[in-house]
Amino acid sequence: EGLCQKFYHDSLGRPGIPPGGYFRMLLIGYFEGLDSERGIAWRCADSRTLSQFLGYGPTDTTPDHSSLSVIRNRIDLETHQEVFAWVLKLLAAEGLLKGKTIGIDATTLEANAAMRSIVRKDTGEGYQEFLTQLAKASGIATPTREDLAKLDRKRKNKASNEDWENPHDPDAKIAKMKDGRTHLAHKAEHAVDLDSGALVAVTLQGADVGDTASLVETAIAAAEQVEAAHATSATPAELAEIIADKGYHSNQTLIDLAAVGVRSYI
Repeated sequence: EGLCQKFYHDSLGRPGIPPGGYFRMLLIGYFEGLDSERGIAWRCADSRTLSQFLGYGPTDTTPDHSSLSVIRNRIDLETHQEVFAWVLKLLAAEGLLKGKTIGIDATTLEANAAMRSIVRKDTGEGYQEFLTQLAKASGIATPTREDLAKLDRKRKNKASNEDWENPHDPDAKIAKMKDGRTHLAHKAEHAVDLDSGALVAVTLQGADVGDTASLVETAIAAAEQVEAAHATSATPAELAEIIADKGYHSNQTLIDLAAVGVRSYI
């Protein structure tokens, strides 16, 4: 509550969600696989057990999704990270965070940005405008929709991240999802303590960054979090082993990990 005090006003506005309730709602969303604020709010209102977990009595009303949205946007990223680190310290104090063996894996998340809104980085042209210019340059004076579609099918490397971006989310990258569709996306990489299942670090990468390139950054973040969580412990933890799937294999990855004294299992 001390960390979040600066995001609350003493008297203005309707009563907000207490920090403890807010972060518990995020935990409920994570553990129950709910990726929307409406879904989290509905689940908390529907379950007596979960509303009690949030600190509300049988006759109390749990927070609305609009309140959850407001407070999530108000509390900055740095404060979320501080609370994350505080939770890890609690886990370490209870002996639930070993930190010796870490598993790393990534997932591609669809960005909240539309492919149809991408523009050229060099000229700022939209995709349709760019195709129209290409059609005219090829001799089609007044290209139809069919002409543009035909021209687009013949082009190679037509959606390159070097050439295109979404002005509303420049960090989102054009990527192929697991279902084969092409979307603007981000890559979230997770590091998990395999002794306890505790999530110790999350890094956000470009969706076009390969696993072998992002592994070291996530491993460093995990090692720092584990070290900070055990800072006051009589027996400090030290990252010794990393487990990952075959997508992370490269000779350079193995060399880099061995150079910092970490054993790898790929």
